[in-house]
Amino acid sequence: MTNASTISHNASRTNLHAWRVIVAASIGNALEWFDLVIYGFFAVTISKLFFPAGNETMSLMLTLGTFGVSFFMRPLGAIVLGVYADKVGRKAALTASILMMMTGTLLVAVMPTYSSIGLLAPAGIVVARLIQGFSAGGEFGSATAFLAEHGAHRRGFFSSWQAASQGLTTLLAALAGTSLTVVLTSEQLLNWGWRIPFFFGLLIGPVAYYIRKRIDETPEFLAAETTQTPLADTFSSQKQRLVLAIGAVVVGTVATYLVLYMPTYAVKQLGIPASAAFAATIATGVTQMVGAPLFGHFSDRHGRTGIMMGAASIFLVLAYPVFRLLEVHPTFEVLVGVQIFFGAVISAYFGALPALLSELFPTQTRTTGMSLGYNVAVTIFGGFAPFIVTSLISITGNQLAPSFYLIAAAVISLVALVRIRALGLN
Repeated sequence: MTNASTISHNASRTNLHAWRVIVAASIGNALEWFDLVIYGFFAVTISKLFFPAGNETMSLMLTLGTFGVSFFMRPLGAIVLGVYADKVGRKAALTASILMMMTGTLLVAVMPTYSSIGLLAPAGIVVARLIQGFSAGGEFGSATAFLAEHGAHRRGFFSSWQAASQGLTTLLAALAGTSLTVVLTSEQLLNWGWRIPFFFGLLIGPVAYYIRKRIDETPEFLAAETTQTPLADTFSSQKQRLVLAIGAVVVGTVATYLVLYMPTYAVKQLGIPASAAFAATIATGVTQMVGAPLFGHFSDRHGRTGIMMGAASIFLVLAYPVFRLLEVHPTFEVLVGVQIFFGAVISAYFGALPALLSELFPTQTRTTGMSLGYNVAVTIFGGFAPFIVTSLISITGNQLAPSFYLIAAAVISLVALVRIRALGLN
């Protein structure tokens, strides 16, 4: 074999390995996000079946509250699975998290409704959501560390596939929601149709488990001297970085969960048909799927914080005008434009965020630090975003309430990013 052939062969093997790493880490995140998006998309249907309260708004708020309850388990999952990943390895934590996520998804898919088993039905949904929350708590940190450490020379591009996989599953979930609302009658959708996407999501699990069992551990973890006290080390020597990680995540998670809430918002507040609301979200998925790796690549070349500060500033300035435009012109075309706007700005922010978080913490405590920082922010600001926004709209009677919440989140993240720059991270 000539030198040129050898170089070409080695390059092909390297590229194949890189894509195996990306798929192994992203596919579990895809299952997590697919389930979250589907639950949010079918919140109105689920509220009727599992949380009948006699009042539509109260029933919906109970459903969205249950959506948020699972996020209380995320910090616990972040601690348990994050510490496990820093002690035993990223691969082991990723394998454990996918098994738990599959269990929670299966419970939602097969759970009898309130009319069949009474209070056991909403209780069962809560248990399923708690299992999923625990699993998701360890998924982000483990998967991001796995990606960042396998692609240390291109951390931004590799870890941006976390956000790209969210875009892909948003697209798949939106297509599922659109298809079901168009093909099925309201009665069919209520009786059994809403379960189909959850069963579809389960198909991802075995594939993810198989791939994760066969992938190699990260070189950085194998080369590093591990600590037996990653949690204590994080709190003792990296408290400031942990707080800054939480602040940096805030606007990204609020914007992301507002996108998830948009179909419900469009149906309940704007009177847009459910099929159109789901279809508009396809635009977000496509934009994020394509945009996140591009911005991740740009962050490798031009730095993370500049891109993220630009995105947060756009939310700060344009959140109110965008929601005002949607209120004045509540049409499908305008909704598509708004969803593209969200997809583009989220791509810029989340394309660079995972790599920045990975660089905030050393290898020995990386998964613990990232998992805690990310999940505390998601729990407080993101998971309850649909519930908070619905409450604000109900209390104030103002359909522009989502923009106020997003503006506040942008301010918090901009302050955190300024402080991160002061630490010398760019």
